[in-house]
Amino acid sequence: MQNQDIHFLGVDVGGTHLKIGLVDKEGTIVEFQKEDTTPFRDDPEGFGPCFIKGIGKYLAKYPQVKKVGVGLPGLISKDRTTTLEIPAIPGLDGFNLKGGLEEAYPGCEFFLENDAAAAGIGEFYFGKDNPSANFLFVTMGTGIGSALVLDGEVFKGSRGNAMEMGHMLSRGNARLETLIGRNGILKIMEKMIAAYPEKANGLEGKELGTHLLVDSAKAGNEVALMVFEEVGTILGEAIVSTIRVLDVTEVYFGGGISAGLEFMMPSLDHTIRQYLTHYYIKDLKLKKATLENNAGTLGAAALCFMGSGL
Repeated sequence: MQNQDIHFLGVDVGGTHLKIGLVDKEGTIVEFQKEDTTPFRDDPEGFGPCFIKGIGKYLAKYPQVKKVGVGLPGLISKDRTTTLEIPAIPGLDGFNLKGGLEEAYPGCEFFLENDAAAAGIGEFYFGKDNPSANFLFVTMGTGIGSALVLDGEVFKGSRGNAMEMGHMLSRGNARLETLIGRNGILKIMEKMIAAYPEKANGLEGKELGTHLLVDSAKAGNEVALMVFEEVGTILGEAIVSTIRVLDVTEVYFGGGISAGLEFMMPSLDHTIRQYLTHYYIKDLKLKKATLENNAGTLGAAALCFMGSGL
């Protein structure tokens, strides 16, 4: 590896781990590391200062890196300097992370973004399906994240944090991610097993999880397929409202639960087509995101491309 090669650092900040990738301009992860964030949480100086010091280890290891992208699980100021509300890491709330990084490492540029928006930008720059410059990106995991890529850039809204689909009110005035985030899906699974024990086919008594759900659906388990049908319908209703507001024709789905997208797709597609008119559905494309487990790291690295012409 030559020092003159162009590389970027992508840092995906999660509730329990950091995923750090050295990424080239074609979107190849050259080196990858994963760090437990427990020491960051326990540090007496606080998560933010400890994180800033931790980044120095990678900048020393990769001296050719001059741009670093950081994806964060929460709300960020519109100027992308300060973390406002990070539910998984409360110690970061109200912390000027970009300012601290720039002060510590004046030779580098830093780019902060919400993690779902970063994943959307990663799909735009590195996705295998060559997305257009305008699409809705939805991540399905512990929660529901979303972003609008508009003319190749993150749509931020008036104060910087637009597109929180997971907090839209859905059935029974429950938030969408309460219904079909990980815990909501497992509640649906538990309900279906109790209602249709004759179709559970061995799921009774097992520790429920999304991997089990996906594997069971692939094996043709009727209850698992019914769970995904329900999830697809609920998600479809939210997509209908979002498309009506945004007038987008491409929707990409990422995150761990998107592994079951093929089983959601019939009810998802049916619901959308049931409630939208021809104008909206004639060019509509619903697709699985292509970066899969690397979406967070590549998305963070792709932030370094924004406005750079690379």
